[in-house]
Amino acid sequence: MQATTAVPHPATDPSRRDRVLRAAVRAGLIGPDHPTAGFLDVDGLLTTVADLKAAFGDAPVLHAFAAKSTPLVPVLRLLAEAGLGCEVASPGELALAVAAGFAPDRIVLDSPVKTRAELARALALGVAINADNLAELARVDALLTAVPSASVLGLRLNPQVGAGTIAAMSTASRTSKFGVPMTDPGARQAVIDAFDAYPWLTRLHVHVGSQGCPPELITAGVGAAYDLAEEINARAGTRRVTGLDIGGGLPVDFDGDTMSPSHADYVSWLREAVPGLFDGRYELVTEFGRSVTAKNGFTAAVVEYVKDVGGRRIALTHAGAHLATRTVFMPDSWPLRVAAYTAEGLPKGTAELPHDVAGPCCFAGDVVARDRPLPELAPGDLITLLDTGGYAFTAHWSYNNVTRPAVHGFTTAGGEVRFTTIRAEQTTAEILAESGADLADDLLALEAAPWR
Repeated sequence: MQATTAVPHPATDPSRRDRVLRAAVRAGLIGPDHPTAGFLDVDGLLTTVADLKAAFGDAPVLHAFAAKSTPLVPVLRLLAEAGLGCEVASPGELALAVAAGFAPDRIVLDSPVKTRAELARALALGVAINADNLAELARVDALLTAVPSASVLGLRLNPQVGAGTIAAMSTASRTSKFGVPMTDPGARQAVIDAFDAYPWLTRLHVHVGSQGCPPELITAGVGAAYDLAEEINARAGTRRVTGLDIGGGLPVDFDGDTMSPSHADYVSWLREAVPGLFDGRYELVTEFGRSVTAKNGFTAAVVEYVKDVGGRRIALTHAGAHLATRTVFMPDSWPLRVAAYTAEGLPKGTAELPHDVAGPCCFAGDVVARDRPLPELAPGDLITLLDTGGYAFTAHWSYNNVTRPAVHGFTTAGGEVRFTTIRAEQTTAEILAESGADLADDLLALEAAPWR
């Protein structure tokens, strides 16, 4: 299964990105007073959404955007208005989706560890729920006896088709924590029995992983869910399974400026491997996140210092593990491209040298790029981390209490670069509030004493 030729897209034009950065410098959004900022391409997001919807054509499908990718209410609101639904995996993400204006029947709750309170809240709202396991189905059944619900209810499967190239992101391995394991002894029959026992159960859910999963793995997982749905319906003599949530997981090209593979490629793979999926008998749900947002954003940071250590040139910047956590801890699996600019936001034209690009966190491994050929960097220059519109500046790690950067949305519609702030830069006052400053004396009030 091959990807088709990449189609033009706003986010894949480097000259446009350069123009946006220059405008951000002129607007004071990035520079000495604001040494880090995230930028989301609104034109690119809407183009990606349009391409996603076009790829599925007239198929009955709810595209539930994975909120974990970019959990910002203005982004979710934009996507709701663009016709997407929302996939959530925690009470916090559910609250974000509701605040963003998604209708309950366009929200899908997938948390693998749902409490009774979380389930009760979701059932009361009427959002769709995919149970992770058979015990959770029993819990849902008990709750439904007390409170009727309009929620569409499904069960997550682990098709156990194997792992992709990033084991930590693969959810369909033999021992994955997600879903009911389909090849374990008795498990398949247990799922069939669950559809006999619970008349409210109407959907199957499968998702084999995020990034690093080849087409063959993705389609094998979807195919396994489809085959089980067909078996359940055939045994029942009626359509007990009416919906298939096929997850997301379309890989993103982190090596260059392409939107490849595309959502059209994904649909082509599925049509070839599971042709019955699109005959209209099943209501489909997708859960794309990274493939919608990653290419549509970048992180900008000031180079504060440059030094040579042991023959290595190190650029000390304000973008590190707090923004690119996966890249720092799993650099081979999550590499990021780095671009170099002057303080004015112009692409640097100096001769290239190998650089380590390091961040501000206080541990030696806080390096987002090692031995990377870049135009020679100097203090005051800017660097950008490309393809970070998802799971980066919107998934901040609070190590060292480094402040969260502002996030700005932008458009170039009409030829002019225009910005709007969609998350303000975190203040130290907010850090103090989150760190219990108003409770500073409470431990003293315990009057504890050392044991020796």
